[in-house]
Amino acid sequence: MIIFMDSRFLSHNAHLEDPEHFAELDPQLRRLRLQKYIWVPALLEQLPIDVPGIYTLGGGRQIGKTTLLKQWMEKLLRLGIPPTAIAFFSGELIDNQHTLVHLLQNWLSTTSNQILRYVLLDEVTYIQHWDKGIKFAADAGWLDNVELILTGSDLILMQEARMRFPGRRGKAETVNFHLFPLSFRESVILKHGNIREAKADSGNNRYSDVFVDLLFDEFNMYLMHGGFLTAINDIALHGRILEATLMTYSDWIRGDMLKRGKQEHYLREILDAIVKRYGSQVTWNALAQDLSIDHPKTVADYTALLESMDAVFVQHALLEDKLVAAPKKGKKIMFADPFIFHAINTWLHPVKNPFEAQIKSGIDDPIFSSKLVESCVATHYHRFYPTYYIKAEGEIDVAYVHNNRFWPVEIKWTNQLRTKDLKQIAKYPNGRILTKTKQAGVIQSIKSGPLPLALWEIQ
Repeated sequence: MIIFMDSRFLSHNAHLEDPEHFAELDPQLRRLRLQKYIWVPALLEQLPIDVPGIYTLGGGRQIGKTTLLKQWMEKLLRLGIPPTAIAFFSGELIDNQHTLVHLLQNWLSTTSNQILRYVLLDEVTYIQHWDKGIKFAADAGWLDNVELILTGSDLILMQEARMRFPGRRGKAETVNFHLFPLSFRESVILKHGNIREAKADSGNNRYSDVFVDLLFDEFNMYLMHGGFLTAINDIALHGRILEATLMTYSDWIRGDMLKRGKQEHYLREILDAIVKRYGSQVTWNALAQDLSIDHPKTVADYTALLESMDAVFVQHALLEDKLVAAPKKGKKIMFADPFIFHAINTWLHPVKNPFEAQIKSGIDDPIFSSKLVESCVATHYHRFYPTYYIKAEGEIDVAYVHNNRFWPVEIKWTNQLRTKDLKQIAKYPNGRILTKTKQAGVIQSIKSGPLPLALWEIQ
């Protein structure tokens, strides 16, 4: 028996008609089954099962938030949750808080409030004044026995939820979740299984040469497809990242920025400036002077919005004595994933066959690849620790804060190391150099190790 469900959402709620064949009928899960590589995010085991509350799931575009919700629905059904207790709504089809309240009221009124119910509201930030609708439902007591999961493609969602729903989030220890693209480690596990123990030599805590070779090969691939599952599967199935995959991501970024009232020509200028100055220190004033944008604050606002959408990471210089960002020093602006760089670069500078002409050729270019590698390392550390760079007499690429101290990391993705480039890192006894060589060692009394192996070990 199908309970009340607006016909616009029926395709996402196939479990109401045929729960046993939900995976075959659902559009996201059906497409997922056609891929060579299928990833089950660790968050699937972290999402709550039996604790009412308002939860948020943030993360960038095209990384699988909707698919994760569908995988969670499938899991709930396997655990014996009644199909009629689960509903999925897409915020892209809901105009405002009034429509949202009407949908929630109608659906909840046709389900029993004696059992825990699950409402999945995808891309909630598309709904005008969505927070007012959720607050009204919570204050009316409609959500007392409901797990409500809200997703959005910017981290402002989580910030607004913290401010607007105090005391209404529920009793779970974790109520805010963040889905990232696959890390380098996850991409290796996706393709080869959890091979760490199998590949490490027993007894001496040393990785085998075969395993290290594999990591280097996979890292070169990661610099092309990043952590985006669609791009990974494109290469597996077609030998290249399809133009449509690159365009889909750049179109989402443009569309989301326009939806927030931003100008496309300003967006293009700022993104082009990020690409041209990749790996370099910049200030908002310097960027504004090189663009048609009149005010540095406009550049800062656009960049902040891109950062909230998980598209870019702004790496600040470190105040070493306070372990916080140095506000007056320049910043490094980098894309949050190699695939994002390639998608944006393809939009800014369209060419025929971008995979061969831009992506592969860029990876083969030592200057460009060094910049991409540096950003890849910085954004990986940023997932787990506050992450900065150091600018003093010399520069250090990454300094992450852990256990109330900072840990400097110098990245040397070249075949030659110059003494003058190591002067700053040599000042720190806990410094480390990540290199292109496949053996760990010591360089001028500084510990060094293979860069892909270091990324593998971050978790």
